[in-house]
Order: sequence, then structure tokens, then C-alpha cells
Amino acid sequence: MEIATRVWNHKWKIDPIVRSLIDTDFYKLLMCQSVFRNKPSTQVTFSLINRSKSTRLAELIDEGELREQLDHIRSLSLSRGESTWLRGNTFYGKRQMFRSDFMEWFENLRLPAYHLEKRDGQYELTFEGAWPEVMLWEIPALAVLMELRGRAVLKNLGKFELQVLYARAMTKLWQKIEKLRDIEDLRIADFGTRRRHSFLWQDWCVQAMTEGLGTKFTGTSNCLIAKNRDLEAIGTNAHELPMVYAALAQSDQDLAQAPYTVLADWQEEHDGNLRIILPDTYGTIGFLDRAPDWLAGWTGIRIDSGDPAEGAEHAIAWWKKRGEDPKDKLIIFSDGLDVETISQLHQKFAERVRVSFGWGTNLTNDFRGLTPNGALNSFSLVCKAVSANGRPTVKLSDNPNKAMGPSSEIERYKRVFDVGDQIARRVDV
Repeated sequence: MEIATRVWNHKWKIDPIVRSLIDTDFYKLLMCQSVFRNKPSTQVTFSLINRSKSTRLAELIDEGELREQLDHIRSLSLSRGESTWLRGNTFYGKRQMFRSDFMEWFENLRLPAYHLEKRDGQYELTFEGAWPEVMLWEIPALAVLMELRGRAVLKNLGKFELQVLYARAMTKLWQKIEKLRDIEDLRIADFGTRRRHSFLWQDWCVQAMTEGLGTKFTGTSNCLIAKNRDLEAIGTNAHELPMVYAALAQSDQDLAQAPYTVLADWQEEHDGNLRIILPDTYGTIGFLDRAPDWLAGWTGIRIDSGDPAEGAEHAIAWWKKRGEDPKDKLIIFSDGLDVETISQLHQKFAERVRVSFGWGTNLTNDFRGLTPNGALNSFSLVCKAVSANGRPTVKLSDNPNKAMGPSSEIERYKRVFDVGDQIARRVDV
């Protein structure tokens, strides 16, 4: 695949940014089925949030191009082959992961309308409607903004400049892969869909990981690439679920219980390696201290904010306190990873727990040092649920720089979840 030539041609009708409703992360479909079953009528609003204010997207990306891409996504529906793959494939050792009622709904789905406007050099992009429908906008919306920004940077480069740029980027990734090869018993997956450079580039990165790492590469979160490349689709759940459940709580007592209510609903549907706790939505330490005993029996924990080594130590101590053997448990690291961090964390914890890595932006969008003035450097763009049934959502995180929500509600949540002082960490991706 000659990526540089495809970029040079600028023919988006040949290469639309999002080419399928399953060009999304596997965990979105798992969560969507859970929401479809448990909270189908909840009305939510999702909104684009650019944490990197210096990247002024509305000054880089043409509004007409953006609308054309978003309208194209609204025209998509599941193909027969995609439906067959979801209905009949084995995921995490389980056949028929997706129930027939959910699949019938999904097969008839078209994504709902969007609202787009410019303000202060940024795009305000929002989606409103029933939760199961609106939530599926998150990943494609991010992919569109990230790739259009990349196209805006690259549009003035010559054909040979593009060839050299991608050759250097390929070499950079392959050098990372060569370093990862030396890590014994490494288990690593691609988690890079949401902030990828482009679909074609993510697909190339996945193929490179497959060839370069062999069985150490466990799969990809991207459903379309997993289907096309015959790989494992990887993913469980995300902050979205506790954020919306918490917003729906009618009292402080219900609010305190909301993160566990989510996981109780999840436990009814899933077992094994799908029982992974994401504890940091409202602070990892408090979550674990108040967690019911049945959660200690779950397979593992994903660490997605704060100091990853500290988070792993908290998890190990919690399992020991609850009478579990940490060596039987799985810790998935997934926040801001690159080769050095992966190597250090694996060395520190591989003998104490089962360790795995979900490698995101620095796998699928690392062009640092390859363009003047860092014009293609990755930046932190998210699309989050900001309200549920008219009530604001809140995320605290283990890193206050990732917190979101109205200040008054943030303070209330800190009180309810007994979150004290936190150490702010820079958010790059």
C-alpha cells in the first residue's frame, strides 16, 4: 500500500476517513449493547473537547470538508459481511457475543444528526439523542477531526516530500518494534483508533506490529481492521458508563453507588477477560476502598490516568487485602504509553501480576520530529458525554488535568467520592 501516493492524490471519495460503522473501537460496541439493554431511552449529549487549545482546529480544517465527512458517516450502515462477522465470530472465547435483538437494531441504524459551529478558532461539535445511537459518534468524530487536521498540514507537500515523510515515520515505528521485541513475554495491543493519523496509517501500523512482534501483538481495538486482518478485537469498557450512570443518580447515596451499579450490570453480561475494572473515573483509591467484595474476583484492572506505577501498586495492595493472589490478576496499562514507559512498567510488574498494554496515540500518530515546528505532532482531542437526561456529567480522574464538568458539580463529586489533593500530570495525548 503506497500511503504517500494516496495522500498526494487527495481523493477522499476513494479514501473516506470513516468507511464503516465498525471502523470504531470494540469497547464502544460492547458498551453500546449494554446501554441498549439497560438504559436505551436515556437522552445524552456528546461534545468535542480540545484539551490542546493551541491547536486551533477551525483555522486549519475547512468547514465544508468537515461537514462532507460527517454527512458521509451518516450515510453508512452495516454491510452483510460486517453483520455476519459480529454475529458469528468468537470474541474473547465467546460465540454470539452480540445478541440478536441488539444486532437487529444495529443493522438498521443510521447515526443521528450533528450540530457544528465555529467559536474562538475551535469547532463546537455536538450530538444529541438516545444514548445507544449518540455514543457511536464518538470514535468516528475524533477520527475525522484528527485526519482532516493531518490532511491540512500535508496538502502543500510535494509527492517526494510525502514519500520521505512516510518512509521516516515507518522507520521510526519499526525501530520501536525492534525495541519491543526484546521484552520477554510482552503482550501489547493497538488502542490507537480515536487519535490516529489516518485509517490507512493505523492499518499499516497494525500490519507492522503483526509482522514485527508475532504473538506478542495480541490484536487491535479497531473492529474493521480486526475483521479485515483476521486479528483479535480488543476492548472492554470506558469512563462513559460510570459518567452517565452517575449523572442519572438522584441522591448523593445513589451517586456514590453508581460506579458499582455499572459493573453489576456489566457482570450480568460478561465473564473472563471482559471483567476488567476501570477504577479512576472518580479516583482509584476511593473506588477500591469502597468496592464490594465481588469485584475483587474480577480478572483485572485497566490503568488510564495518574502515575501508572502508583496505580498498579494500589491494585496489587487491594487484591492482597481482599485475599486475592495478584499473580493471577491482569493489569492493563493504557495511558500515554511509548516504548520507554512500556519497557519500564513491564520490568517492574511482570513478575508480580499479568501485564498487558493498550498502545494508543504514540503507536498510530507519532510524527514528532518529522515536520517543521511540530506541525503533525499529536494533540489531546476527546469527545465525551457532557449531559444525561439534562444533567451534567462529571469525570474526576486520577489526573486533575483530565477532569471535566461544571465546577460546582466537580466539588460535589469530590466530596461524595472523598477525593483529596491530586497531582496534576501533563496531558499530551
